[in-house]
Amino acid sequence: KIKEHTLYNLVEDNGVMVVKATSNASASGLIRKIEIDPKLYPVVMWRWKVTKIYEKGDVTKKEGDDYPARIYITFKYEPGKLGFFEKLKYETAKTFYGEYPPIAALNYIWASKAPEGTIVPNPYTDRTMMIVVQSGAKKLNNWVEEVRNVYQDYKKAFGEEPPHISGVAIMTDSDNTKESSVSFFGDIIFRKN
Repeated sequence: KIKEHTLYNLVEDNGVMVVKATSNASASGLIRKIEIDPKLYPVVMWRWKVTKIYEKGDVTKKEGDDYPARIYITFKYEPGKLGFFEKLKYETAKTFYGEYPPIAALNYIWASKAPEGTIVPNPYTDRTMMIVVQSGAKKLNNWVEEVRNVYQDYKKAFGEEPPHISGVAIMTDSDNTKESSVSFFGDIIFRKN
């Protein structure tokens, strides 16, 4: 249902290859499917640069669910964690797409106004928890390095042990707010500690 997709290009920034994301009332993400045990590799590191925040951005509302930069960590489907009707939904999705969708996701975001450290369910689904890592304009146009413990964040957000990680994605979107932005993403690395 997305009319316009965000454009992702490889560009050089100070001699380093990075991903440039350009969003103009658009949305889409780049996904890397990969299985990682968050108990063995709990720490994720990345760097990002944002050039603009959204005036209408709001983590609590569907119409404000846009961010100049997001890092998604998705988690593998585990049928034992779901009730009967939820399992049926996942079986139906597998029939259409050939694989099970993730059971949950952590979404590390650069928000417009929400306080850093805020953890809230995504306005569209409580299977995605939004974690505000950066907020506001104070660090715009600067590379910011982030380090998060995915294992601990999952336990805090969902109140249970995490399944294996099933993928990592970057996203810049502005389809709900109808605004625009340009953001940059560096390498995303998982490590033991």
